[in-house]
Amino acid sequence: MSIWKQDTDLVRINAWSANTMMETLDIRISAIGEDWLQGTMPVDHRTHQPYGLLHGGASVVLAETLGSTAAMLTLDPEKELAVGLDINANHIRGVRSGTVTGTAKALHLGRTTQVWEIRIESEQGALVCVSRLTMAVVPARVVGVR
Repeated sequence: MSIWKQDTDLVRINAWSANTMMETLDIRISAIGEDWLQGTMPVDHRTHQPYGLLHGGASVVLAETLGSTAAMLTLDPEKELAVGLDINANHIRGVRSGTVTGTAKALHLGRTTQVWEIRIESEQGALVCVSRLTMAVVPARVVGVR
């Protein structure tokens, strides 16, 4: 059974990234299942740290993008929105090039909070980063965006 309350059209969802950090880093939502959302990010000069490895902060941007997008898709945007409360990340393995893929799955979908786990993997399927994102569910009038 699907957890989504909004249309999961990838073109529509990716359009939300226009003129944002996600567009700058070329983060793309690439697939959506019944209870998961997946996206990609290139590992290149935009996402490197000085040693030529994927910057941990870029991994966190990907994780928060995927978890936040997934959280919003579980809500009716006329009534409520999701905003980030807390994120943590464990950086497991370095990546120098290619594309990383993150998959967000809900651990908890509550009335006032949501908790998402985001696993980021290399093109070879090796775990690069695991992140946990806690979202607050707030009335739409409180935030006033989109």
